[in-house]
This record gives sequence, C-alpha cells and structure tokens, in this order.
Amino acid sequence: MSVSVSADDTGWFVSRTDAAAHVPRIYCFAHAGGDSRSFLAWQDELGDEAALVAVCPPGRAHRAREPRPTLAEFARGAAAAIVARDGGAEHARPVYLFGHSLGSLVAFETARRLRDLPALRRLFVSGVSAPSLAPSQRVCDLAALEGREFAEALQFFEGLPPEVLAHEDLLDLLLPGVIADFRMAAGYRYRPAPPLTVGVTLIAGRDDAYLDADKLALWNRECATPPACHWVDGGHFHFRDKGPSAVIDLLLAGVRADQHIEVI
Repeated sequence: MSVSVSADDTGWFVSRTDAAAHVPRIYCFAHAGGDSRSFLAWQDELGDEAALVAVCPPGRAHRAREPRPTLAEFARGAAAAIVARDGGAEHARPVYLFGHSLGSLVAFETARRLRDLPALRRLFVSGVSAPSLAPSQRVCDLAALEGREFAEALQFFEGLPPEVLAHEDLLDLLLPGVIADFRMAAGYRYRPAPPLTVGVTLIAGRDDAYLDADKLALWNRECATPPACHWVDGGHFHFRDKGPSAVIDLLLAGVRADQHIEVI
C-alpha cells in the first residue's frame, strides 16, 4: 500500500500527509546519494509519538533545478527553514535532528546553527566519526574519482548493491548524485565552536569498517555533556542490514525521556 507524502511550501521538507499533528518532529538528513524521504517509511513504527520529516536540499528530488549547496550552505538553509517552522512561541512541539553518515555531519552543523532554538531537544547521529576528523583522506580520495572507478571504491562504504554495479544504465543514473554528495563532504571544513548543550546520541554499526571507538570518542569535545553511544548490529548501513528497529527504539526513547521530564 502506497503512502501519500507532500512537500511544504518552502520545498525544504517532505512528510507523510497522515503524520500526526502537534507531536514532536524528527528532521531526517540522508547519507551521500541517499534520499531522506526513505526515512518516512519508519513512521508507522513511531506511531503518533513523533512525526518524521525528510529534509530535502537544493539540487535533489523536487529541487533538482536549484544549485547544489556546500555543506555549510545546506546546514544554514535547513536551520533557517526549521526556525521559520518551529521557532515561534506558538510552536510548542519539540524538535529533534537525525542524520546518517554525511547526513549526520549536516545535522550536526544544523544543530550548531539552532543553538538558540528552545524547541531543539536532541541530535541523533548515525554512522559517522567526530566532525573534527572530517573529511577523511578516504572520502577526499573517493571524491576525486569518476565513473566505475568511483563506484567500485564506494564499496568500502557499502554504497551500491551488486545489481546496481552490474547495470551500466543504473550507474549512469545514480552516480552523478552520489559523486556530488561526496564532493560536498570533501569540501567540509570543520571549525571549533562551543559544545552543543542539547543531548547527543551516537549510533554505530558493530561491523562498520569506517568507524571505531576512538573516532567516536572525539564527539565528547562537541558536547557539553557526554553523548550516549550505542553500538547496534550491522555495518555502515545497519538499518538496512538488520532493519530500522534499533534506531527507531533509540528515537522513541529520546522523545519519551523528554516528555517524562516535561511532565515532572
């Protein structure tokens, strides 16, 4: 059964038309080459406790004719759109950010720009090392490649299914967007700033070849209080390998914890 989704007037956000009103919003940022709208499939498991919102950057999907942004421009635009939507006194609903891989980096930079938004409650980042380590040399090297050479090197990040690699027409269709996103990641320049005062949850696949405990430990520098670190079954795309239940449970736990504090 298909589910109806719609974009808001700004083009920045897409959500399910049956998402519950007046509940916490979780803004979702996708990995390189990914489509944040795919996260909307998780809405049924969240029920009426939170509404998932896909964050859609310029240059992708229904915004394909717009110029592609740098990572800083993406974060700045997303933050401004979130403030316009959830920043007024009349907006009482809590705001959460969730990102995976490149999307985690964008979500982090968006959270930095939302320091003064009272509604922002927590940042969830998945499949990414501490921002101070970005971009890695591997990402920079990959971003310099083209075509099949890029596609084959991308397999380190579990990027493309074998059936896509074997299909030249699909590669021609998909690769430009993935390459553009990796070049966005390669162009990122970390700048020190005061630690985030909102809670941060780190999510990592136990079999993710790109991550280890040391790379996650440096997240402590970005957080006023130590982040909660959760290792889950699976690789870099753990929610694809093992299903999204582990991530959804963490999202719900964060939302419920805030609601419990508010009730008290």
